Amino acid sequence: MAAGSGVAAESCVGQVVLPGDVLLLPAHPEEDGERLRLGAGAAPRGRLLCGPGLRRCAGGLLVTKCGLLRHRPAGGGAAGGAYWVDSQQKRYVPVKGDHVIGIVTAKAGDVFKLDVGGSEQASLSYLAFEGATKRNRPNVQVGDLIYGQFLVANKDMEPEMVCIDSSGRSSGMGIIGQDGFLFKVSLGLIRNMLSPNKSNILCLLLLILSPKEGKLCF
Repeated sequence: MAAGSGVAAESCVGQVVLPGDVLLLPAHPEEDGERLRLGAGAAPRGRLLCGPGLRRCAGGLLVTKCGLLRHRPAGGGAAGGAYWVDSQQKRYVPVKGDHVIGIVTAKAGDVFKLDVGGSEQASLSYLAFEGATKRNRPNVQVGDLIYGQFLVANKDMEPEMVCIDSSGRSSGMGIIGQDGFLFKVSLGLIRNMLSPNKSNILCLLLLILSPKEGKLCF
């Protein structure tokens, strides 16, 4: 695909894309800088998320690294979902909405610093836990493992994590107990295990070895 030309993103799913390729998406007048909305046909409207290896541009999505284009449909039959480029890389790049496990490395006032495997550490406020207040602070110590999701993740700002969902519930996020093991594996293996269309014997093995809460630590 020549740089500057465009092709429908749906037709490139599962194919190799190169930096400079432009993936065209159905435009919507209500699209914003963070999410692209797909025009609704028979299905209800959905939000399209831009994942690793892609960058928003005027015509749709601009490919920034070589790899296979992937797409995850939105739940509930809605249009939208998420597009990302699946490629081999050693360093994790934080993406808004990703659920990750971080290691607490320091306490800086009301903020905890977490190592998530990226180029810089992520910040986590003590108020970003379910039921946390100024008087009822979570008992977080240096070296603890925290399971949460990224609230802010872009190249111009420090990554910010939270341990609550949009309704203020923990939904399984928070401090991981002492029982269990922490496995460090490649990013490709993690994406393969998280894919709904693939099964992996190693995934089943890790589920058996994981803590009672069913959380997987990498």
